[in-house]
Amino acid sequence: MVIKNIKKYQNLNPNGGFLIDCPGCKERKEYHAKGYCYTCYKKFSWKSKEIKCKSCGRIRPHKAFGLCAGCHVRLHHYDLIKRYNTKKWHNISLEKLREITKVCVSCGFDKLITVHHLDGNKKNNDDKNLVGLCPNCHKMVHTYQYFEEVKEKLKKKGYDTEKVHPTNYVKR
Repeated sequence: MVIKNIKKYQNLNPNGGFLIDCPGCKERKEYHAKGYCYTCYKKFSWKSKEIKCKSCGRIRPHKAFGLCAGCHVRLHHYDLIKRYNTKKWHNISLEKLREITKVCVSCGFDKLITVHHLDGNKKNNDDKNLVGLCPNCHKMVHTYQYFEEVKEKLKKKGYDTEKVHPTNYVKR
């Protein structure tokens, strides 16, 4: 391997390659490729292969499995992220969250369900305090004008709505 115009220095490590004065960081480090040390090569010279993502179809840098970084995380790491966030924000397990958010208890919608704390206390994760509501019903619960309507539906289905505090709701 011939590298032109690069002054080589002896490396004290018998297993390492030769040393160079890296033009990127201006330090004497082990040679990696294209006249740079490993760090500067990754910073200045290395480019990820561009691919058409199998999932989204956009031209993006390759991450793994023929996917761009965003699709790779969404398809292969979503459960880990979801598990971490439910523990962090709601202090409940992912299994409990999935059980609560199967269907909206107010209207029966089952596509997109969020968690609502009946008493407004986010730290109270008792089973009787947590209900799953669709975004529409959740907004209605927090709007003074429609609050009583959703409260009555929840009461008919056996939920304790007496502990609901009125300061959690917005007046219009």
